[in-house]
Amino acid sequence: MEDLKRMAIFATVVEQGSMTAAARLLGMSASAVSQQVRHLEAQAGLPLMHRTTRRLSLTDAGQRFYAQCAVMLQAARQARAELDAERDEPVGELRIAAVLGLAAPLGRALAPLLHAHPQLRLQLLLDESHSDLVAERVDIAIRLGELPDSHWVARPLGTLPWWICAAPALAQGRPVPQHPQALQAWPWMARNIGKTTSASMQLQHRHSGEVVMLHTAPRIISNQQYALQQLCSEGLGLARLFSLEVADQVRSGQLLRLLPDWDCGSLRISALTPERQALPARVRLALATLQAHFAPLALS
Repeated sequence: MEDLKRMAIFATVVEQGSMTAAARLLGMSASAVSQQVRHLEAQAGLPLMHRTTRRLSLTDAGQRFYAQCAVMLQAARQARAELDAERDEPVGELRIAAVLGLAAPLGRALAPLLHAHPQLRLQLLLDESHSDLVAERVDIAIRLGELPDSHWVARPLGTLPWWICAAPALAQGRPVPQHPQALQAWPWMARNIGKTTSASMQLQHRHSGEVVMLHTAPRIISNQQYALQQLCSEGLGLARLFSLEVADQVRSGQLLRLLPDWDCGSLRISALTPERQALPARVRLALATLQAHFAPLALS
């Protein structure tokens, strides 16, 4: 490593034309610069420079040696410039891991950032499982609910309300429910209820404060939230779905939101990063964009 440092000093002396000018640029004394050059010459067993009080000139060996040192120094400067660009400009590949159902919301959230910075590339890694974030070189992992202990840094993005949803075909011919007990006889689906055959949820009226515990016997059970969303759209049962994932379908009429005056719970959404400090610009800007996009959703 010392040899590399001396080679960089030697190349700087040649570029600047004098020991004094190189020392000024490097923040060293002229005598220290001269000493480093003499070390190189001693190691080589050859003079690299002709020195006079007025100027420096390279020997033949020094000229050939400088050509290689200059290549090394330029490569080091380019590497540093790329690091600076990573820190200051949103460039390169942004790798985000999330559950499948968040693909469309993430696309909407990040679209302005991608339009504004054409040198930024996005890779979405969509998986219901908590994959190996380090092996996947993930910059940001979007997680729902309680977070397991981890050395990753968690930043809250917002809160996602649950909505009780049904397909229009399932609701057709049934009276519009006004109370949770009215849904007791409807077919239900649920996620991961374990070995039991029933599922429970607590609902609270937004205005009166009334609390109801609803017990159901799901006809369909899945380990993936996205699957429940698709099956619900087919009219196979009621499902408690994330507002963020089904908002478009509710707006378009593909799904109906039942009991909108009742709160049936919510789930925290978080962004995980491997570091707290020294994040690349693309990660810092993406985090700010996601926080701005998701924060208002808690009011839905």
